[in-house]
Amino acid sequence: MPYLLGLVLVSFILTSVFMVPFIDLLFFLKRKFQRQTINKNESQTPIHDVLMKADEKTPSGGGILLILILAVLSIVFYLLNFRIKPDIFVLTILLFTLISFGSLGLLDDIKLIFTRRKGKFLGLGRKKLLVIQFILAGLIGTALYFLAGINNLYIAGLGNFVIGLWYIPVAAFIIVSFANAYNISDGLDGLSAGLLLICLFAFLGIASIALDLTLASFIGIWIGTLFAFLYFNVWPARIFMGDGGSFAFGATLAVVGLLTGKIMALGIIGGMFVVIAGSSLLQILSKKIFKTKVLPVAPIHMYFKYIGWEEPKIVVRFWLAQGLFAIFGLWLALLSK
Repeated sequence: MPYLLGLVLVSFILTSVFMVPFIDLLFFLKRKFQRQTINKNESQTPIHDVLMKADEKTPSGGGILLILILAVLSIVFYLLNFRIKPDIFVLTILLFTLISFGSLGLLDDIKLIFTRRKGKFLGLGRKKLLVIQFILAGLIGTALYFLAGINNLYIAGLGNFVIGLWYIPVAAFIIVSFANAYNISDGLDGLSAGLLLICLFAFLGIASIALDLTLASFIGIWIGTLFAFLYFNVWPARIFMGDGGSFAFGATLAVVGLLTGKIMALGIIGGMFVVIAGSSLLQILSKKIFKTKVLPVAPIHMYFKYIGWEEPKIVVRFWLAQGLFAIFGLWLALLSK
């Protein structure tokens, strides 16, 4: 435990040191290069665009720094840990997920840093984005199956299911779902990072009890970076995560859950991400099938902002709900230990 706490502190201090000059760099790039405006003929999310208008001056791309620090410290941890050698396969899978999904989102972040835009999507189109995500997630699922040796899903109350090669597409679907769920939740100051931090504390408990040093250490480093980032991301935010961080962190959270082998715990511990993504999916299906909206605006946290709730109130209440989900999921995971 002292070792893990030390990793948290080291990553927190390192991220804190680099965060301020990184924010200054993003502001500089914003002032220097954001002269071109990318317009759409007709926005598909006009209410969402109005609600997000106040955030246009805040730079995005904080996830770039967090991914870099998390990856470097994880590699250093592996190289310097001589007594108990970490599982190289597990660490490789985690880092590949982090970097590959982060690079995919980085395409959007780079355009956002250097141009002004309107609307949610700018870089790759939705279809191309999903195709690439599923390809990456398929590779990760294959690695989990062949390298980490995972071929089963444990569902509390129903038991353990060995599903063989079917594990790969199931894992891919879960990874893509959480990558996009995190991205959808990244809409209010401090919301997604705070929700993720709560999830990681629950998974840190699961990994520590299972004596999984590699996973627990990775999560500990991750927690430290998020503490530093959240200080600058809470309302009024000085920096946003960006698509690079949101895709990377959502996908990596799913992989962390899959590595524990407790799929139900993953769905419950990440409960608020499921709720937020579910509200957005419900809105999309309602418009396509019934040609009407269930909510004036989605996802659900934007609806609360639309009806007049103050942004910090929404964020804190979502954090509280996430805390209850995390406790319940952790209880289920430990119950089925």
